Amino acid sequence: MKLGRNDPCWCGSGRKYKVCHMQLDEKILMYQHKGSKVPTHKMIKTAEQIEGIRVAGEMNTKVLDYISPYVKEGISTGELDKLIYDYTIGLGCIPACLGYEGYPKSVCTSIDEVVCHGIPDDNRILKSGEIINIDCTTIWNGYFGDASRMFCIGEVSPEKKKLVEVTKECLDIGYDLVKPWTHLGDIGYAVNKHAVENGYTVVREIGGHGVGVEFHEEPWVSHIGTPGKDYLLVPGMIFTIEPMVNMGKADVWQDDEDGWTVRTEDGLPSAQWEYTILVTETGAEILSY
Repeated sequence: MKLGRNDPCWCGSGRKYKVCHMQLDEKILMYQHKGSKVPTHKMIKTAEQIEGIRVAGEMNTKVLDYISPYVKEGISTGELDKLIYDYTIGLGCIPACLGYEGYPKSVCTSIDEVVCHGIPDDNRILKSGEIINIDCTTIWNGYFGDASRMFCIGEVSPEKKKLVEVTKECLDIGYDLVKPWTHLGDIGYAVNKHAVENGYTVVREIGGHGVGVEFHEEPWVSHIGTPGKDYLLVPGMIFTIEPMVNMGKADVWQDDEDGWTVRTEDGLPSAQWEYTILVTETGAEILSY
């Protein structure tokens, strides 16, 4: 149904459409007529939602800051999971991973050749020379914040250190390209280009995603893209960028036994960093890191 200028805005603000989202919708329609793939209203967060997601993101960052000193040689991934659960609950929040589609733990711990969704285990002790991704999502008051970080355990080889550093560079390059009225394809193209230039490959099957009101929302964010293609970026969109960069080939496989763990096909290491990002009127804001 088409809204009239004086109708209440679709966002639920209670304001008239003409003074709320009408100008934004008109600009989106202009880009659509030019051939852009445009976001739905559901992908554009309201001011109230943005504030809630911002707090959730801050809480999620607090969790990652809290756990960081513990991520070292000799601790089990199961113990890291327990620490994260207790701290998250202590903040008055909920670990989003716990019970999500049957996932059994509060966080993902992905070591070396594990690309993502590694399940914490009391018997899996971190050893010197390993790299690990801690992927954490926190629910605050019904809103979601999502981010992940890499950690080098003890004495890590120069090859692994470079992989971790370049993957972070890929994330930051992608973030720098988040601007209103550009396209998701610009981000994926730049991320993949930087990885390939450094001799790496980017995982194709798994990407970033919309987040905030739900754990996983549209749009899906590919880290291999074509400039000017995929969704138009519009102020109010919130999504993750989380490139998974492999030292070897891009091929991955999922463990049928636990139903979650994704590993590189060739057994070589993989790294991942993740931000939750808000598209603003002038650029972008990192909501969780």
